[in-house]
Amino acid sequence: MLEPLLSAEELSISFPSDAGLVSVVDRISFSVGHEILALVGESGSGKSMTGRAIMGLLPRGAVMRARRLVFDSKDLTTRSSADWNALRGTGLGLILQDPRYSLNPAHRVGRQVEEALLLHTKLSAVERRERALDMLEKVGLPDPKRIYASYPAALSGGMGQRVMIAAMLINRPKLLIADEPTSALDRDLQDQMLTLLRSLTEEFGMGLLLISHDLQQVSRYADRVLVMRQGRIEEEMTSADLSHAGSPYTRALWAARPSAATYGTRLPVYEDEQ
Repeated sequence: MLEPLLSAEELSISFPSDAGLVSVVDRISFSVGHEILALVGESGSGKSMTGRAIMGLLPRGAVMRARRLVFDSKDLTTRSSADWNALRGTGLGLILQDPRYSLNPAHRVGRQVEEALLLHTKLSAVERRERALDMLEKVGLPDPKRIYASYPAALSGGMGQRVMIAAMLINRPKLLIADEPTSALDRDLQDQMLTLLRSLTEEFGMGLLLISHDLQQVSRYADRVLVMRQGRIEEEMTSADLSHAGSPYTRALWAARPSAATYGTRLPVYEDEQ
């Protein structure tokens, strides 16, 4: 058995308030290997904060504690700013929801795709350009040379998302975190993006932490699933087991997924028994 890429034990994230620290992630434990692990739950469940903690990108004021948080044999609880800058773009990559907020409109696509190579390698300008063009082609963009020279405003939403994926994978990170990477796209493009992420994960031998609220998609593209609720892990299972989950909360999420059968009907509501 291979060692997991990431191991978290009793990870907690809190924010100060007038009443003291308020917990948004409460002592969760999990690991990510060379696989696609989905972290799912409704808004406010703590899944995005978990992803940001792994990247060292928690908002100012956040308090993170963990008995153990290790990536690639590195203790993430003791990283300095310089350590984080070296780790992001080499070991860790992050894809966010909307390319409009991740791509700089003032810079051409090629410069932004090459940025990790410029920061973390000693490749020449010619070598960086060739690597960038190759990655733009790998993510399925037509005419990579034209895209390379374009500004983000010239791209559609789907093309922008592919550029983001290219920029994150250009330096072959070991673990990619994708936070709702398809929420700004229509259903056909969502399936294209997730199919692409799965194929690239397998090709590069990476791990992928897929943060999502869409259980229907997760069941098709992930290997394992962690269901979060109110800052805690409610249930863990393989994606194939989602349709007959043990937790009433997970079953309610599964039953609430939109489909042709539920169109125009009232979706079920989960009522907490506590």
